[in-house]
Amino acid sequence: MALWFAALLGLVQGLTEFLPISSTAHLAITGAVFKQGDPGAAFTAIIQLGSLAAVIAYFARDLFVDLPRAMFKDPSSPEGRLPFLIIVGSIPIVVAGLLLKRYIEGEARNLYVIAASLVIVGLVMAVIDRRGAGNRTMLDLGYTDALLLGLAQACALVPGVSRSGSTICMALALGLTRPDAARFSFLLGIPAIAGAGFLQLKEALSAAGPLPLAPLVIGTAVAAVSSYASIAWLLKWLGSHRLLPFAIYRVAVGLIVAGLTLAGWLVASA
Repeated sequence: MALWFAALLGLVQGLTEFLPISSTAHLAITGAVFKQGDPGAAFTAIIQLGSLAAVIAYFARDLFVDLPRAMFKDPSSPEGRLPFLIIVGSIPIVVAGLLLKRYIEGEARNLYVIAASLVIVGLVMAVIDRRGAGNRTMLDLGYTDALLLGLAQACALVPGVSRSGSTICMALALGLTRPDAARFSFLLGIPAIAGAGFLQLKEALSAAGPLPLAPLVIGTAVAAVSSYASIAWLLKWLGSHRLLPFAIYRVAVGLIVAGLTLAGWLVASA
């Protein structure tokens, strides 16, 4: 893989991992547009470690100070319960990921699947956004809420769905404010991103060197910087804006990708 293309993929990964538009879809589309092919699930998951580093850095105080302190002080308090909610919410994607691994890394990485996912979730997002946000915060979440958010996150194993998109939509449907919906989505994504990234990294390192080191390093570094900027921007944006622009963007990109693929301009699968 050319270094410039690895850097481009890192930028795309970073800018789209936490926006509700699907990083996996955009990485696959980028590969098709530049005639470089699908970068693959392994490369995608590994450069996600850059996004993981960014979200950990952004929420460092929450992760290493506030949440542990609250958890040890009073695990039954709303603040002390949050780490357990994240654990419960992470179970569905772990189970689904192990059961559907071959499909996720194979047939699902098809531009028709990606286009359909972009459009369908975009329409769902528009409906939920029209309904509006509630006034609940993360501290109002219970274990049933966490499980529902986890199931939504598991749907994002299908390329094009978007992990942040599915969880933010579910959080809004559960009555959370937009900033808290995004904040919990990002925190819930940490175990999922870490699990996928490290699992794929292990598999890549045990294989006969299919992924050169330099492109991975460059892609991951660029992903880290752009992810941090993306997190900061989205949290600020959702303080006073809605999700409708993302919904419109998803539907438009999905229709364009489907049309170009049908016309033969893009190859449906690598």
